[in-house]
Amino acid sequence: MPNSGPSDRPAGPGPASKHQLALMIWLAVFPTLTLLNLVLGGWLHTLNPVARTFVLATIAVPIVIYGLMPQLHRLRGQLLTRVGRVVSPRTSR
Repeated sequence: MPNSGPSDRPAGPGPASKHQLALMIWLAVFPTLTLLNLVLGGWLHTLNPVARTFVLATIAVPIVIYGLMPQLHRLRGQLLTRVGRVVSPRTSR
């Protein structure tokens, strides 16, 4: 049975850069807050700005952290892996 060590597996993409992470966070936060404002706007308009922000953040942060960011990290990995497969045949000459 061949020894399949870590070097036998292709390396995945490294961690996201600060710029990639900022874009991913924006892509998760902006639509989430927009949707929450549209859905809850009628109820939230009666609250003062601090309470409104507290309610939105309390709902939005778990959606972004546990729901959207893992999906965006997975998508980033797939995109970088796909780009790497396209680029690597040229670099192997």
